[in-house]
Amino acid sequence: MITVYGAPGWGSAISELMLTLADIPYQFENVEGFDSPGHSQEKLLKLNPLCQVPTLQLDDGSIMTESAAIALMILDERPDLAPPSGTPERNQFWRLLVWLVANVYPTFTYADYPERFVPDAADQLRERCITYRKSLYLWLEQQLQATPYAFGEQLTLLDIYICVIRTWGPRHDWFKENTPKIAAIADAVCAVEKLQPVLRRNDII
Repeated sequence: MITVYGAPGWGSAISELMLTLADIPYQFENVEGFDSPGHSQEKLLKLNPLCQVPTLQLDDGSIMTESAAIALMILDERPDLAPPSGTPERNQFWRLLVWLVANVYPTFTYADYPERFVPDAADQLRERCITYRKSLYLWLEQQLQATPYAFGEQLTLLDIYICVIRTWGPRHDWFKENTPKIAAIADAVCAVEKLQPVLRRNDII
């Protein structure tokens, strides 16, 4: 069985939800506190030298990291969780999946730990990253259908990302006011009954 090393509310929630949606069994190993010296960090470093979540240990003992790579692995088993091949929606799905991890994720790396990168200007870096992140979400808003999901009636793995990131900064109220499509998609995912135990465990609902 796959083991997901993660922390409630962190990016590992995306992998948990994707696996749950795909009906792929897994067990969760809580490494909360991994970003500070201690037992959890030591445990995670043995598996992933970058000490990041999610880190997955697969059935054969191998390690899988990076949420987009995990999404691709899941799609090998459940291709129905992306738009059909050969359609414009499929191409846009790939684009937005990689766009999120390449553009939005780094704003959290730098804004959450600015002192690691510019100790003398940490507050300035944090503020600029948050402002830039908001501009990215405004662009993403224009790419989405929200009827009720990102690509219409089909629930895809991209919707899982949108649901989780809505809980991160700048949080619910900002999304509701500035990006109503993102907010609506997140609400639609939260209403999927099979996902609700994981959503609750990660304080998303």
